[in-house]
Amino acid sequence: MSVVEQAVQARLIVSAHRSAPLRVTLRYLAGDPLAVRMGFPAEFALDGEAAPDDTPEITWVFARELLAGGVDLPCGQGDVHVRPSSARHTVVELRSPEGTALVRFPTPDLRRFLWRSHALVAAGQEHLHLDADRALAELLR
Repeated sequence: MSVVEQAVQARLIVSAHRSAPLRVTLRYLAGDPLAVRMGFPAEFALDGEAAPDDTPEITWVFARELLAGGVDLPCGQGDVHVRPSSARHTVVELRSPEGTALVRFPTPDLRRFLWRSHALVAAGQEHLHLDADRALAELLR
């Protein structure tokens, strides 16, 4: 198996006293060993525009190391920040020019996903799974 995929029931933080349920798909691909992907339903796009009908989700891609570190200590730079919010929850903050989204995850779900991704590609061994030609082709398209 070269993909780890896990659906997680998270909460979109709307205000200090309101949140909404949000189903998020977490993905890890052995062919892109440094990254994790979070897929959100297209109707939750930060730009407020409806996604085309053939776009089932909006995907954020960021470092697996950032997610792994953020379940224990606040970390992040730029568009993605991850931090524990309690003993049982982790908050992922996603920033774009269109706005900011705060998504609260059950920490055990994130740990389970990370454990499964590390079983596929161990931390520190990512370089053994990198496909430089594929990465370059993606950058140039």
